[in-house]
Amino acid sequence: MFKRVFMALMIIPLLMFAITGCSSQAEKQGTSEKQTEKKELNNIKAVNGDLPPLEKPETVVIAEDGAASGAGFYVATEKGYFKDYNINVKYATFSNSDDMLPALAAGKIDVAGGISSASFFNSIAQGIDVKMIADKGHNIPGASYFSFVLRKDLQDKVKDYKDFKGLKVAVSTKNAVDDYMFQQMLNYAGLKRSDVHFVLMSDFGNMIAGMKSHSIDAALQIEPLITKGEEEGVHVRFKDATDYAPKAQIAMVLSSPNFLEKRQDVAIRFMLAYLKGVRDYNDAFMKNKNKDEIIQIMTKYTALKDPKQWEKVGVTGLDPNGKMFVDDIKKQYEWYKSRGGIVGDVDFNQAIDTSLAEKAVEILGEYK
Repeated sequence: MFKRVFMALMIIPLLMFAITGCSSQAEKQGTSEKQTEKKELNNIKAVNGDLPPLEKPETVVIAEDGAASGAGFYVATEKGYFKDYNINVKYATFSNSDDMLPALAAGKIDVAGGISSASFFNSIAQGIDVKMIADKGHNIPGASYFSFVLRKDLQDKVKDYKDFKGLKVAVSTKNAVDDYMFQQMLNYAGLKRSDVHFVLMSDFGNMIAGMKSHSIDAALQIEPLITKGEEEGVHVRFKDATDYAPKAQIAMVLSSPNFLEKRQDVAIRFMLAYLKGVRDYNDAFMKNKNKDEIIQIMTKYTALKDPKQWEKVGVTGLDPNGKMFVDDIKKQYEWYKSRGGIVGDVDFNQAIDTSLAEKAVEILGEYK
């Protein structure tokens, strides 16, 4: 009996050693693959601040639904930046991320936009292999495209965020970036969730109707509906989201592993074209350069068809160097997880890969 127990006790550490060894080997393999990938990118040399076109045409499939945050894709398409590299782009649409993310992981599409949410991170934790590679949406200080609005008749009573106490506040999601930003506002104001009446309202358009009927007092609203509600005299823009969430990462450019790792010659040229498009977009809305041309492109691809409205709205922030607020992505993940929204763990060393954008900036130079 003693001998059998002794042998069992001896086997357990051996098993643990084997398991640990396998885990360590897998981690080393993942690190090794990433190092190889970066080494291959480093071997790509620019000529006169750019890369030559591909020798033969390549197709890149982008999942995009006409969101304003897809500006880099749209501008690069219309300005011919993809064509310059012999890249043909095709746009695909998906009704929801439940369909899109598996298709991206499987390589059926190459690039997509992802919005930060517990559901998104949960998919990655459960084995859906997609990579976050560049910025696709953040707020511009003082002109946030995703910010709180207040019912107009309350503007003389509500002067600061702490005055939201007791108000009915509409937010479009639970356990997604909207909810996270709502929480950041509460923290900033020194309020608890129980201090306000949280109203889940998934349709942003219904928030305007809710303001008119007085069923809500404030809302975390998005452009162009922020501007629309102001023009209709329904609500007023209330301060700015960067007051309480200055570096919130709202959306990210996602890539399939196959595109990023096995089609690097195509991927780096795609990123170069994308950043050229984003830089033109920044030139237009931050520097008033060729603005009419870029607005025409935006009216073609997005739901906002009135060029005059593009002069008024707070536009989506898109980093001209593709940089994401990586620390905030991790912070959001931890917050969703603390609320029970995520089962499993996300390895951010694998899920976030900034090497492609960094190489593109090395070739193009920093945006000025």
